[in-house]
Amino acid sequence: MAERVRVLLSEAEVDAKIQEIGEQISRDYAGKQVHLVCVLKGGSFFMCELAKRITVPVSLDFMSVSSYGSETKSSGVVKIVKDLDEPLKGKDVIVIEDIVDSGRTLSYLLEMLRKREPNSLALCTLLDKPERRVIDVKVDYTGFNIPDEFVVGYGLDYDQRYRNLPYIGVVEFN
Repeated sequence: MAERVRVLLSEAEVDAKIQEIGEQISRDYAGKQVHLVCVLKGGSFFMCELAKRITVPVSLDFMSVSSYGSETKSSGVVKIVKDLDEPLKGKDVIVIEDIVDSGRTLSYLLEMLRKREPNSLALCTLLDKPERRVIDVKVDYTGFNIPDEFVVGYGLDYDQRYRNLPYIGVVEFN
């Protein structure tokens, strides 16, 4: 089955939104340091661009959590592939995600991170699909609410392809 990618959000739109989120986080955390926790692999493109736009001190860590495999819908099974390198206790933590979909993965992840006693814990996502939500998850910073379509680009993939697209596109199957 062949597929094609249709542009949903242009590179310029994504760039402008990331700048806006960076400014908001900088205001919200004025006088503090933020510890960004990137959910790999998809969140890496977004986190790198966002970190450059945050004006308060920033530290970074990475975590890999899997719930998709090679499918286009969440399996509901959450697996920690790579845990954090640094403790979170006493830190102002913002989890950086590429997309919030069903909420299953993020609900599990946030609960696990809360037990590590951060000073504060927030969630920032580039994309949100609220109509797909199965478990309620509070998103503190959202780039775009998008329709229930399978998206790629800017770190999001379909079977490890299309991550490097500089825009957000919709995969359409022929």
